[in-house]
Amino acid sequence: MTSTILRRHALMTIGAAMLSATTAIGSVYAEMLDVEKDELKFGFIKLTDMAPLAIAYEKGYFEDEGLFVTLEPQANWKVLLDRVITGELDGAHMLAGQPLAATIGFGTEAHIVTPFSMDLNGNGITVSNEIWEMMKPNIPVDANGKVQHPISAAALKPVVEKFKSEGKPFNMGMVFPVSTHNYELRYWLAAGGIHPGFYSPTDISGQIKADALLSVTPPPQMPSTLEAGTIYGYCVGEPWNQQAVFKGIGVPVVTDYEIWKNNPEKVFGLTKQFVDENPNTTLALTKALIRAAKWLDENDNANRMEAVEILSRSEYVGADAEVIANSMTGTFEYEKGDKREVPDFNVFYRYYATYPFYSDAVWYLTQMRRWGQIPEAKDDAWYDEVAKRVYRPDIYLKAAKMLVDEGVVDELDFPWDTDGYRAPTPAEDIIDGVAYDGREPNAYLDSLEIGLKGEQIIEGSEIVGG
Repeated sequence: MTSTILRRHALMTIGAAMLSATTAIGSVYAEMLDVEKDELKFGFIKLTDMAPLAIAYEKGYFEDEGLFVTLEPQANWKVLLDRVITGELDGAHMLAGQPLAATIGFGTEAHIVTPFSMDLNGNGITVSNEIWEMMKPNIPVDANGKVQHPISAAALKPVVEKFKSEGKPFNMGMVFPVSTHNYELRYWLAAGGIHPGFYSPTDISGQIKADALLSVTPPPQMPSTLEAGTIYGYCVGEPWNQQAVFKGIGVPVVTDYEIWKNNPEKVFGLTKQFVDENPNTTLALTKALIRAAKWLDENDNANRMEAVEILSRSEYVGADAEVIANSMTGTFEYEKGDKREVPDFNVFYRYYATYPFYSDAVWYLTQMRRWGQIPEAKDDAWYDEVAKRVYRPDIYLKAAKMLVDEGVVDELDFPWDTDGYRAPTPAEDIIDGVAYDGREPNAYLDSLEIGLKGEQIIEGSEIVGG
């Protein structure tokens, strides 16, 4: 493990003296919660979307809530989840699929909840230079000869078919079986007619009937694995797509914003036991994270370069600031020299990004069902019930209300009257032109051309049932 970040300021002046001086130092202390646990250790993976944790720490937002936090990078997503479950970590930056999968018993079983969604968007799909040159003849260009975006996986399909005809596996990397990256890569491939493979209770490779073979690679290792030729492409968060551009070893072909506009990404996960035993602590840390997300997006991203400098430090992401800035500051570089404006590549606060919507949870569950991680059909009520067991907007809104009362955030920043479901995502905002309504998961699954639907199951290597 790399260095642990540990800072405990002795808040000698907080207490009776500071509370009596509330008007001088700001109303934030007037609402200080009586936290059950004030020393906390949170885990993260070295990705730019861990930013709310770094900012809450560096800007003193955790300390404002009476929390003394240690932030500790983890080796991979499995280690991170296991350490949250055992209590070695009090909470962590998590893949959105992790709390859901753990709670329904896919993989490691444990009841994990989230009161806070960390961001929207932030991922990309990169291919090697060799594959890019093979794809380019299949991609339309504009009048100036520039490649037109978004790039469909249909441009990759002839390449995959060539590999298959030569008896060569087409290997691609993603970061974890229940990661957004796995589902986004599968979504993009399937939308272009490339089968990404099924899971079954007896075969958890995810490669049943697959045209492209997807396997796990930890995010920081993606560029070197691509360079070694072990994989031909990957889906990962930043800065590991832009790193491939800077190293000259690959080309990002599509962002997740282009696959699904303003899609949910990471969450902050805790065990249900921790939340039940430490309700005020949970509220306090949620308040700090909301403030950090606001800082990251406020004034049209005016703070992003400062955030880039913080994230570039070895204790956080540890990549060159120039690489991190390539996506964090509202641009994204595809083929080397082809830098385009993508102002919403990373969203931390806008568009109610921090609210844990049930519909976001349901989308992840539909993808687990689509590819066989949920092996049997479930009715719509099941999806709703699981979402409500894991996503906790009640905690989030209570924390937000406290911040509004303290004058720290604007009341208009939060969806007070929602039932927890976003409005349906229109077809034009998704790369395959299929709309998504979280209230009707089975109808959504039925509308997707490739994937399990209805009562279908995988037996051996075949789809059976109707």
